Amino acid sequence: MDIEIYTDGSCHTQSNHGAWASILIYAGERIVLKGDAINTTHNRMELLAVIESINYCDEKLYKGQFIIYTDSQYVYRIPERKEKLMQQQFLTNKGTLIQNADMVRTLIQQIESHSIRFIKVKAHLKTKTDSSDYNSQVDKLSRKMVRENAKYN
Repeated sequence: MDIEIYTDGSCHTQSNHGAWASILIYAGERIVLKGDAINTTHNRMELLAVIESINYCDEKLYKGQFIIYTDSQYVYRIPERKEKLMQQQFLTNKGTLIQNADMVRTLIQQIESHSIRFIKVKAHLKTKTDSSDYNSQVDKLSRKMVRENAKYN
């Protein structure tokens, strides 16, 4: 059975406080996951949403086919870039580590050990489908968490 995973991440650029959220659909059940971080970036939160969702499935559900919906071009392109990234040992052309190398490595390990299909969706697009607009929901949840936590920093 497939597990659908809808992910999003957000970050307040001045406070560097971020949050991520995901909705997992498995066997008709809807599971909401979320978390936050300090001293982070938007791309790290997008990556963390996917990584933590797969970790949750490994621990609580099963290793099956994951269909991951993301509005992040950065995350969506990692599978097509993984060979080059690994060949270059996650280094830029200048010889420095790429940003988020730790998380990119983790996601690549997950891609190699799981059956994962990434689907790119348009950001903040409300749909009229029966999916209850899960991408919009995770976007709203992650942005709400960032706004609430940015007030206290």
